[in-house]
Amino acid sequence: MSKNITPLSEVGLFGLIEHIEKSFPTRHENTLCGIKNDTAAVRCIDKEMVSSQNLMLEGIHFDLTYYPLRHLGYKAVVASISDIIAAGCHPSHINMALGLSGKMSLQAVELLMEGVAMACKKYDLDLTGFRPSSSLTGLSIATSAYGFVPEKLSLSRMGAKENDLICVTGDLGAAFLGLQLLEREKKVMTETGQDNPDFSGYDYLLERQLKPEARIELLTQLEEAQIVPTSMSLIREGLAPALLRLCKASEKGCNIYENKIPIDHSTSALAEEMEMNPLVAALNGGEDYELLFTISLEDYQKTELNGKNLKDVFVIGHITPETKGYTLETNAGEEIELKARGWGNDEHKE
Repeated sequence: MSKNITPLSEVGLFGLIEHIEKSFPTRHENTLCGIKNDTAAVRCIDKEMVSSQNLMLEGIHFDLTYYPLRHLGYKAVVASISDIIAAGCHPSHINMALGLSGKMSLQAVELLMEGVAMACKKYDLDLTGFRPSSSLTGLSIATSAYGFVPEKLSLSRMGAKENDLICVTGDLGAAFLGLQLLEREKKVMTETGQDNPDFSGYDYLLERQLKPEARIELLTQLEEAQIVPTSMSLIREGLAPALLRLCKASEKGCNIYENKIPIDHSTSALAEEMEMNPLVAALNGGEDYELLFTISLEDYQKTELNGKNLKDVFVIGHITPETKGYTLETNAGEEIELKARGWGNDEHKE
């Protein structure tokens, strides 16, 4: 073994915790105790706390053949806090548990946690829990994120009203196409033995898959515009399942338009190259981590009256009575039933 590689057996469980602890300063006054203790202690006064959990498994949600460990640590945080943001809440704390296989060294764990530290700094988070353990099935990353909502204004999938506008942030399908690109080049490398993958022109798609960002800026935009969404959800497995779950929770229907769904030109270009339909990637791809929400017509008019637009927010349709069902109007003017496709056990292609 290289002299620069330190096996985790030399460091030990508690030695690893103490080693990682040094890289995570406390940023919030209400953080009373974090990694130093077996349990986190956070003060809550007159605020509603929301929490979310996320699990990422090697071979299911990521492939270390092409996934940089720093990016993976960063993405694990983004995936966890995005659910908090979808509740209309600013995330503040995160806990992490790692399942570490024998092939992981101290240096590998350091790279992973460097990505976690970068995300904690960017999104102003305290890491209040860190628990590593041995794993016989590869690397696993479990996270729990927390945030506090003043005045009990947390959002959920429930609450959409008839005639509300359906909005999404960013663009959809890019992360899924980024995954297809990585898988394609991995297959070429395996079959040919070449180690020079061709990613030219698709940097954006790779970034959306390998290092996504959380849409926390939307909360500030909504606050400044004095807009309170009637419902909100995270687009994790694609637009279709996210919208269907929101509608069913709100006991409403929906009508969206194909030509209103935001799809980046590079997503369309690679989809065409791979003989795929970019709309399918947007509706049923995964890991976009964009936000889906509904607002009243009155709130939407506020932005027009003030001459302001919500940046990177697109109106894609409206809420209808539940009896109308869930429909997509195609560019050809045809109304089709909106369905969510499952990916079976291949969850990383959600």
